[in-house]
Amino acid sequence: MAKKVGSDIEIARAAEMQPIEKVAAALGIPEKDLYRYGPTKAKLSFDFVNNLQSKPDGKLILVTAITPTPAGEGKTTTTVGLGDGLNRIGKKTMICLREPSLGPCFGMKGGAAGGGYAQVVPMEDINMHFTGDFHAIGTANNLLAALIDNHIYWGNELGIDQRRITWRRVVDMNDRALRVITNSLGGISNGFPREDGFDITVASEVMAIFCLATDLDDLTRRLGNIIVGYTRDRKPVYARDLKAQGAMTVLLKDALMPNLVQTLENNPAFIHGGPFANIAHGCNSVIATKTALKLADYVVTEAGFGADLGAEKFFDIKCRKAGLSPRAAVIVATIRALKMHGGVTKEDLGKENVEALKKGMTNLARHVENVRSFGVPAVVAINRFSADTDAELDAVRQLCAELGTEAIECTHWADGGAGTEKLARKVVELTETDGGGFRTLYPDDMPLWDKVRTIAQHLYGAQGIVADKKVRDQFAELQKAGFGHFPICMAKTQYSFSTDPNLKGAPSNHVVPVREVRLSAGAEFLVVICGEIMTMPGLPRVPAANSIRVNESGQVEGLF
Repeated sequence: MAKKVGSDIEIARAAEMQPIEKVAAALGIPEKDLYRYGPTKAKLSFDFVNNLQSKPDGKLILVTAITPTPAGEGKTTTTVGLGDGLNRIGKKTMICLREPSLGPCFGMKGGAAGGGYAQVVPMEDINMHFTGDFHAIGTANNLLAALIDNHIYWGNELGIDQRRITWRRVVDMNDRALRVITNSLGGISNGFPREDGFDITVASEVMAIFCLATDLDDLTRRLGNIIVGYTRDRKPVYARDLKAQGAMTVLLKDALMPNLVQTLENNPAFIHGGPFANIAHGCNSVIATKTALKLADYVVTEAGFGADLGAEKFFDIKCRKAGLSPRAAVIVATIRALKMHGGVTKEDLGKENVEALKKGMTNLARHVENVRSFGVPAVVAINRFSADTDAELDAVRQLCAELGTEAIECTHWADGGAGTEKLARKVVELTETDGGGFRTLYPDDMPLWDKVRTIAQHLYGAQGIVADKKVRDQFAELQKAGFGHFPICMAKTQYSFSTDPNLKGAPSNHVVPVREVRLSAGAEFLVVICGEIMTMPGLPRVPAANSIRVNESGQVEGLF
């Protein structure tokens, strides 16, 4: 029997949340190691986290999805539902999610706390400021920017070439007007004017470092390794040359502690870090994931957008850097989204259309093949909508069987963990295999240009990659400078395997244009910007912010 359904926010407000001390106690976390942010959320002390290192690891499960469409897929909702489902069948499980960015919350995508009866709570807090981690990350980033301009103002002892400053300011909001700016105007007392720009906080290198650092010492080291620009003779200038890393670490030290909350079914969840997957590496923090693996027998985590983006970066960046070996992957799909990939318009998604569904299955098939190429067994989760017909569901099951994988219907949005018990049992079955098959897509010593081409050809179905001579020369210079062992972080539209967001399904033999390359020496990867993707998004014509307000009772309305 399905539960009574309301809006996401109504369901979240009706939740019977446990005190965070009780949630922590079930994991063996004593109250003295909690830094509370109200009654239902807390950070874990580093002392507790560090004392877990001798414990064995649980099994890591990744939730990813097909290429997103306006029809919706429900990856975060499925992650929460699967975590609840595993707990329901007696498996001690934690989930690890990313923190939502304010940009999408006030733009068009919405929050990232799940939906229906598969949510993490307190939902409003999580989507609005939470424990202040993003503010700390943005402030640390902008402190470094201020130190750069201040150093130049007071004589520029390091000889920084103002034309070759690569460090950008950030803000956690979609604001296209800030993509390219001129700063230091208004006279000599304000410094030296130069062209500058903003990225959204979740795309910043500080966010990437925050999510990949293993402890405070590693955080400080990585922050010091940030390259902020170059001298006139093209020698790199590091954040440590400006003596910035100590103060930046101070701003981030509390934020780096994992955030503990709970699901609607009172199961524990870490929500920590929040890089986008279309322009950043799209995974929650290494500290949160590794801590969860010490506390639970199963850990369910998600990586942003489709498997060509989030899952690839999870495997090739996060797992490579953190020494993680995922045991299974869940690929989320909806009948609605598959029909959209088959050419159905959003207005006609409520009508049965098996032929369009079969056509759209090419997208799911490529994602299944891609995930398997990393040596990770996969299962498909069909996030069911009420309008889905039995004929459509049967078609997905049959086509998935032909791919050699199982498609399992899930109703977690309406039924919570009870709607994912079958999926949970299948995931447990997959994790009980040998577990030694995980592999990255390319080796560390493959040349940088070839790594990009490998991703484009093997995962995107592309014929190849192209770039202007200036960009190709940058690859050669970075290879020569000793950064050739870095992995690649592709920045590309999330709406297609190609760089054209209008090409649905599984386009092949297209060419991926590389527009720009950015070195993230502290995060230890290369950001490769393809097509028209922007690292500072803009708001839509009618932003969600237009409908958000505080009502007469002091509650937020219009959020979800």
